[in-house]
Amino acid sequence: MNNIFLETKRLLLEPLDMKHFSDKYVSWLNTKEVVEFNRHGVFPNNDLKTKEYINSVQQSVYCIVLAMIDKDSQKHIGNIAIQNIDFINSNADVSIMIGDKVFWGKGYAYEAYEVIINHAFNTLNLHKIYIGTSENNIGMNKVAEKLGMKKDGIKRDALYKNGEYFDIHEYSILKNEFYE
Repeated sequence: MNNIFLETKRLLLEPLDMKHFSDKYVSWLNTKEVVEFNRHGVFPNNDLKTKEYINSVQQSVYCIVLAMIDKDSQKHIGNIAIQNIDFINSNADVSIMIGDKVFWGKGYAYEAYEVIINHAFNTLNLHKIYIGTSENNIGMNKVAEKLGMKKDGIKRDALYKNGEYFDIHEYSILKNEFYE
């Protein structure tokens, strides 16, 4: 039985919990292509770390982590989150991980981001949403621009992966901009 929190045309977004725990989910954070452009993949992932993460996000009031479920196949394909929620300054970071590579490049990230950003602005009454992504993450840079986000700047050499430093491109969108 699904515990649907948000829904899009092709996705069900439900609170991440132990029913989403699987060997496949654990392996996503050890798969080079999945973690290539983010801060994961530095330390090996395992069952215990994944369960601890799931438990920690279930208890946090500063983040909302949702499992992305493909409506057609009913498969858990990734997670999307509103995190680092700052209720004083009315902003938060949003992030996504699509672990199932079959669903890459098909608009699922945009679809999920659109509904979660709407939730952040309308339900949480936040004023600003931001993301940061590697300069090499062409797909995520395109999604940010398609969402109408503005590039706030570049953190030079802020990500160290595979013996190299990479810039982080930072984007944000204000509530009024999102609805224009």
